[in-house]
Amino acid sequence: MLNFKKLEHMKKVSLVLLLVAIFILNSCAPKVSTTISKSYPALDYREDVKVFGIQDSEPANAEELGIVKIGDAGFTKDCGLDLVLEKAKAEARKVGGNAIKIIDHNPPGLGSSCHRITAKILKVEHLDSSPIDSSLINADYALLHVYRFSGPGALVNYDLYLGDSIICRVSNNFKKTIKIRKDGLNTIWAKTEAKDEIPINIKFGKEYYIRCGITMGIVIGRPSIELVDNQIGRMEFQSIKQKKSDKRDIIVLNDGREIECIIEREDENNVYIIMYRNGKEVKTIVSKDQIKNISKSE
Repeated sequence: MLNFKKLEHMKKVSLVLLLVAIFILNSCAPKVSTTISKSYPALDYREDVKVFGIQDSEPANAEELGIVKIGDAGFTKDCGLDLVLEKAKAEARKVGGNAIKIIDHNPPGLGSSCHRITAKILKVEHLDSSPIDSSLINADYALLHVYRFSGPGALVNYDLYLGDSIICRVSNNFKKTIKIRKDGLNTIWAKTEAKDEIPINIKFGKEYYIRCGITMGIVIGRPSIELVDNQIGRMEFQSIKQKKSDKRDIIVLNDGREIECIIEREDENNVYIIMYRNGKEVKTIVSKDQIKNISKSE
């Protein structure tokens, strides 16, 4: 028969363990806070809530109901952009909002592995579906948006290939849009101490978002490559804020050589550029007679 004091001690220990478990579970979820100024009857959980990205225009007839913030609770594990957006949508539905407009987006970085957003909760009458981007209709190319967040493995860069061709060099806190003029089934891949690859079926007039990263390796880390849903990819791509020195234009010369630089300005005959050598700025001029084409960064 158990001693009464021993039984009481076991109960206290069980209670403490239960409280710790609840704390850990709550800490693993993103932190949600809302400031509501007006509300309507709640929407059914099955009703769609439209998301306007940080660079999208807010509808002219939108009524603002409040602000929702999704942050990092400190021990948050599951905080990808898709889950963070779903939590923001759920808060919008509670007050009758059928749209959210992202006004601040902090992607994963050295300080946090989570997406953190601030969004307006909106009620929009006669909410239309997203307009079709007509700029790519009948285009003889596809757009490949490649990006990588800041984070571990910041010093590890790698070349990204489409088939046998290098299309860009991926570094920390990086994004670049590339025109692809080769359609059909192909492979995107990269290799450091190990290789990662994904198949991609490229069709002209389409956009594709490729999320790159680094995973733990034995010596220098291994590349990771993902083909991301366009809505999520677009918002992640927009969220990356590059310093001026991180944005590089590519000038292709007539002899096939490429110059990675920042284009300051152009005139009728020349292009004035900044190149970076050993961490130092070098300003120079390239004659337009020498240039085959120019690919400007976003």
